[in-house]
Amino acid sequence: MAELAPPSPPVGDPAAQRLGIASGVAAYLMWGIFPLVFRLLRSVSALEILLHRVVWSFVVVALVLVVQRRPGWLAELRGDPRRLGRLAAAGLLVAGNWLAYIWAVNDERVVEAALGYYINPLITVALGVAVLGERLRRLQVVSLSLGAAAVAVLTLAYGRVPWVALVLATTFAGYGYLKKSVGIGAAPSLAVETAVLLPVAVGGLLLLSARGEAAFLGGSGWRDALLIGLGVVTAVPLLAFGAAASRIPLSLLGLLQYMTPTLQLLCGVVVFREPLPPERLAGFFLFGPP
Repeated sequence: MAELAPPSPPVGDPAAQRLGIASGVAAYLMWGIFPLVFRLLRSVSALEILLHRVVWSFVVVALVLVVQRRPGWLAELRGDPRRLGRLAAAGLLVAGNWLAYIWAVNDERVVEAALGYYINPLITVALGVAVLGERLRRLQVVSLSLGAAAVAVLTLAYGRVPWVALVLATTFAGYGYLKKSVGIGAAPSLAVETAVLLPVAVGGLLLLSARGEAAFLGGSGWRDALLIGLGVVTAVPLLAFGAAASRIPLSLLGLLQYMTPTLQLLCGVVVFREPLPPERLAGFFLFGPP
C-alpha cells in the first residue's frame, strides 16, 4: 500500500510540519471567501450547484492524477475495503456539508454558517484528543474553553438551536477525521470521494435538464462558466486540506480553521450586510485567536 500513502516523513519532521501548516492555511483562506463565489450563483438552486461541484471536482482531480502519473492506485485501494469505505463515508459527509453551506449562503445565513465553522474546531480537536489520543497544550485548552462558552452565548442569542451551524460543524469535523484516519494522498482520496457521488450527480443533472429545471446551458454563458469553475474552486482547497491533514496533528488542524469562519463572518456582515446584534457579537468575540 506504499504507493497510496502520502509522503511519510519522520515524526516531528519540521519540513513536513511547515508544508502541512502552509497547506492548511491556504485551504482555510480559500474557504473563507467562498460566500463571495456562491452568492454569484443565487439564481441556481443549491441542489444543482452541489451536483455541479461533484461532477467538475471529479474532472479536475482526475486530471491531477493523470498529470501525477500514478497508475494503479485505485486497483490497490480496492484491496483495502476499510479504507475504501471510509473514503466513501467522507464523500457523503462532504456532500452534506456542501449542500448545507450553499443553501445557507443563498438564504442569507452567512453569519450562521460562520458560526458552524467556529464550532467545527471544537469537534475536530475533541476527536483528535478522544479518538486519536492527541494531547493539548494549556493555551489550547483555554482557547477551546472560550470557544465552548461562545457557542453557548450564541445559542442563547439566536433564541433557537442554530441547526445550520451544527450540521456544518459536525459534517466537516467527521470529514476531517476520516481523511486523517485513512492516511492516503490528497488527490486519490478526493478522487474516490467524488467518484462515489458521481453517478448520483450526473443522474441528477440529467433529470433536472429533462424536466427543464436546469440553470446550466440556460442562456447565461458566465453562469455556465462559473458552474464549471466550481471544479477548481472546490478541488484546490480540498487537496490542500488533504495535504495538511496527513502532515499535522488533528488538534492543530482544527485550531487553524478559525481563519475560515472569521473571513466568512466578515463577508456576511461587511459585504452582505447581514445583522449582527450586540449579543451575537459578544459570542463571536469569545472565540478569539486560538
